[in-house]
Order: sequence, then structure tokens, then C-alpha cells
Amino acid sequence: MAKMNQPKARQSRRAFLRNGLLGMAALPLGVGILSRQAFAQTLPRLNPSIEQAQALNYVEVAEQASDHPAYEPGETCSNCMFFESRSEGCQLFPQNSVEPGGWCQSWISAD
Repeated sequence: MAKMNQPKARQSRRAFLRNGLLGMAALPLGVGILSRQAFAQTLPRLNPSIEQAQALNYVEVAEQASDHPAYEPGETCSNCMFFESRSEGCQLFPQNSVEPGGWCQSWISAD
């Protein structure tokens, strides 16, 4: 009787090892996704009065830039190629999130 149970036990061990290895391989991916989401949620909003924001003429409401020669109606952070919608971050201000309806002179179409 013991011989009949051995193939099932061996198969169960194989399945356990295979599933364990697959789970271990997927673990870094899951941790990376979770840590990125956690980091994105903690980005402080960019203060328009800091030097870098002022250098790029950043405003939190795009229409406030209507007197800037580079501004065109409809341009906002949310449709700029530097905008990261998941975190509301901007590649130009990597330590901060920006207002999706904001604008700066470095705006480039995301299309």
C-alpha cells in the first residue's frame, strides 16, 4: 500500500516546489509594484514658489500662464509628456507631484 501513495507524494512535492519557485520569482515584481505605489502616494505637492518651479514658470492653474509666450490654451501638466498620471509626478520635479491642471514652460505634448 505504501507504494501506491509514493507517486502521489512525489507529484505533490514537485508541484509544491514548482509553485514555490514561481512564487519566489514573482515576489520581487510584487514588492516593486507595491513600493512604487506607496512612494507615489507620499510625493509632496510642488510648491510654485521654490526656485526650480519659478525657473520653469510653473503655475498650479494653467490659465494663469496665459501671458507667457510659450503657453497655448489646452496645455496642462496632465497632457504633457513629462507627467506621470499614476503619481501625478513630473520627470522635471522628481521629488514632487504636480497639479494635473498646472503648466510650466517645459510643456511638451504627450502625443
